[in-house]
Amino acid sequence: MDTLTGLLEGPKARGAFLLKSVLDPPWSVRIEDRAPLSVVTMVHGTAWLLPEGQDAEPVRIGPGDVAVVRGPEPYRVADSPETPVQITVGPDQRCSTQAGEDVSDSMALGVRTWGAASPGAGAAVMLSGTYQAPSEIGRRLLDALPTILVRPAGAAAATLIALLASEISREEPGQEVVLDRLLDLLLIGVLRAWPTAAGSGAPAWYRAGGDPVVGPALRLLHENPAHGWTVEELALRVGVSRASLARRFTEVVGEPPAGYLTGWRLALAADLLREPDATVATVARRVGYGSAFALSTAFKRVRGVSPREFRAGASGPVTGALAPGPGGTVILT
Repeated sequence: MDTLTGLLEGPKARGAFLLKSVLDPPWSVRIEDRAPLSVVTMVHGTAWLLPEGQDAEPVRIGPGDVAVVRGPEPYRVADSPETPVQITVGPDQRCSTQAGEDVSDSMALGVRTWGAASPGAGAAVMLSGTYQAPSEIGRRLLDALPTILVRPAGAAAATLIALLASEISREEPGQEVVLDRLLDLLLIGVLRAWPTAAGSGAPAWYRAGGDPVVGPALRLLHENPAHGWTVEELALRVGVSRASLARRFTEVVGEPPAGYLTGWRLALAADLLREPDATVATVARRVGYGSAFALSTAFKRVRGVSPREFRAGASGPVTGALAPGPGGTVILT
């Protein structure tokens, strides 16, 4: 398992909020849903993504472009940066006008479709998908993402967008799972291109998979985090000296192998603790700790709460809990 595969094991859509919006210009929608992550793409027309913040720059997307927007801060989507806000989408995905009128139902056009009832020739058609509560493994990735990440139109994405546009308004057995997986594939397509893009700002540990020494070491840690890894054994498996591995790993990743493994194990543990039938003891064994006490001690030292306290807090909404990301916009090429 490479680094990216391990990181993307976490953010699997589970009942994601997906919507096809049909919008007649001029239009402007302010998103205040506090979702950790959203995917936006255009089927027809163009749109401007307008994040908030001092250094935020408007980003134009056209048909086939796929944008990943990192929350939970509000942002606008509009036909023009100058168009004033007309509709606000709140945390419960309810839509209201600037006067406070709820138009969630009155502007509904059918299954997962919303907007103008009689759109003109210049109407924009936008598909959006919102991850409501990404897993804790995905949080390591989310914390490193820029505010907006855009992948220009391409053949692979075009196929997925066409399929999503076809499926989003259907209601058949298993439809939710089909839509979740299509959303995941769009997201993964953007994230795969991110670390290799010039000036991407991707963190060192995210780019490290291509390093001839660190890449294999990371794959070993991800494939079997419960193993009792030592730097000596890891170096032997990679085919370098212990000193060489420790030095290179720290240079590329920014922390030594033992520190990285601890963080990865605790991220896995946090994800597993969300499973209703998992006990602290079973989670401990699955991530490489000898007992529930050992996991609890490490978990509380790093995260400030015990696994049981974390589980209790994780049972409620988590959409606004992300730390501020690095900001900025990255256009992949």
